[in-house]
Amino acid sequence: MSEQEPTPDDTTGEQTTTDGGSAAEPTDAGFDDPTTGAEAVVAALEQSGVETAFGVQGGAIMPVYDKLYDSTITHVTMAHEQGAAHAADAYGIVSGDPGVAFATSGPGATNLITGIADASMDSDPLIALTGQVATDFVGNDAFQEVDTVGITQPITKSNYFADDPATIGSTVGEAFDLADAHRQGPTLVDLPKDVTQADVADAIVEGGTPETYETQLTADESTVAAAADALGEAERPVILAGGGVIKSDASDALRSFARQYEIPVITTMPGLGSFPETDNLALGMAGMHGTGAANLAITNTDYLLGIGTRFDDRLTGGVETFAPDAAIAHVDIDPAEISKIIEADYPLVGDAGAVIDQLDAALDGPPDADDWRATCRGWTEEYPLDYETPDDEPLKPQYVVERFDAIADDDAIVTTGVGQHQMWGCQYWTFESPRTWVSSNGLGTMGYGVPSAIGAKVAAPDREVVTFDGDGSFLMTVHELSVAVRENLDITYVVLNNEAVGMVRQWQDGFYEGRRMASEYPWVPEFDKLAEAFGARGFRLEDESDVDETIEAARAYDGPAVIDAIIDPGEDVYPMVPSGGDNGLFALTEAQLEGL
Repeated sequence: MSEQEPTPDDTTGEQTTTDGGSAAEPTDAGFDDPTTGAEAVVAALEQSGVETAFGVQGGAIMPVYDKLYDSTITHVTMAHEQGAAHAADAYGIVSGDPGVAFATSGPGATNLITGIADASMDSDPLIALTGQVATDFVGNDAFQEVDTVGITQPITKSNYFADDPATIGSTVGEAFDLADAHRQGPTLVDLPKDVTQADVADAIVEGGTPETYETQLTADESTVAAAADALGEAERPVILAGGGVIKSDASDALRSFARQYEIPVITTMPGLGSFPETDNLALGMAGMHGTGAANLAITNTDYLLGIGTRFDDRLTGGVETFAPDAAIAHVDIDPAEISKIIEADYPLVGDAGAVIDQLDAALDGPPDADDWRATCRGWTEEYPLDYETPDDEPLKPQYVVERFDAIADDDAIVTTGVGQHQMWGCQYWTFESPRTWVSSNGLGTMGYGVPSAIGAKVAAPDREVVTFDGDGSFLMTVHELSVAVRENLDITYVVLNNEAVGMVRQWQDGFYEGRRMASEYPWVPEFDKLAEAFGARGFRLEDESDVDETIEAARAYDGPAVIDAIIDPGEDVYPMVPSGGDNGLFALTEAQLEGL
């Protein structure tokens, strides 16, 4: 992250910090011996190793913020609490450690909900800390009171109402550890104002997961042996690598295993980067907008080794047509995912890396699958990701993504919103490393792109961060661009602008007889000029011949830049499998889609 010097306020003559706080400098002392509930909260975070938090100040959370003033923790003030949740979520994805989001009570807490639900769907490590009205007022419909614990129970691994100042610190520590443990995910601690203000002696700040919390790291040995035997006999094996491979830091183990046993690898969308897409064994992403090779391999495999995937509907299509002739070995650290959607012949409950090692030890050698690998390579050649670029048509979004991929740093991090641009980012960026893809995979949250880039950049200040967004998605959280400017974050935002909610429009064309209701905009802002109004650098891109020069100029700018790329409004995302369809029957054009 680039440093930005405090600048004089033109109206008051006082200095302001980049965080939007007062001119006085925090002491960065930390809290070794907390004397209030709020100090215990901050001490617990410090002891957990938290370096950065994202949030929005407010009345009920103010006692905690007051103690952050003297903390070693850097706070990034976001424009909206949803942005705080998404930034913290992205920080967790990139760093591997739980991101921290603060909000006040009532609307502050409810504004976090979308981000918490997003983290829950994608198993991202996140801890939310919300202010709450004083305990005497709870249940009385007090000002800015909601039942935060009740609202968030379905979308958190666990949540807590911290009503004891003596244990409030240990509660926060436990929530942090639980967010990071086993299958990662979001937790929440609700902090009543009187409890954080209360004096406390001998506060407990140590965390740790609950005594009842159990983790199974290795799978049952007999099941491993049976799964390995079946894999050794397979003629058409594939590995399906999901986001759990990345969460467990098992990408190296996966790569070694796949190459040693010469097994083709398919990824899910959350699994992008777990296996390098330039490898000869890589078949690309599977699912609704996956590659032809990946979807045909799933349809024709006789042995599918799914690692760290929950087999969601965007991946499987119709369950009855998913890998219909395959024995299924399913590796997942959460036993609740095994056979939830796809029945597992070999249920392998455990950590992805540990179970890969177990299978490696149990296998005698690679399966005899030379013909199968040749078939998969043939599908890759027969069904490449491509698009037409006629001279008389507007700029193609795929070309913009491809060229940015070619120009960007090899370890660049890509974040996105949700929609057609997200799929073009999946398809036309070459992912080589884990933790380089940051997106809303399961919940499909439009607006995720702008704040997630902030969290990603703060987590990896020395890495290039690129965001592909759509005009609809960008408009939902464009206010967070003010944070990127204030913090002087070197991020390039590319708005693939087709003046529509493009994926909705594509579905209306394909499945609703072209009745485009509420999916097209009769007017959108000029995003390059809007960026300049925010204090960022704006670029307008319309011609293919200007793509490289514009990308280079945006990357060269030391700070946030926005490229308003005016793309072909008629361009759609293909291949495409209709919802609930057969992955092996994918459409490459709208005409083919109509025939499915």
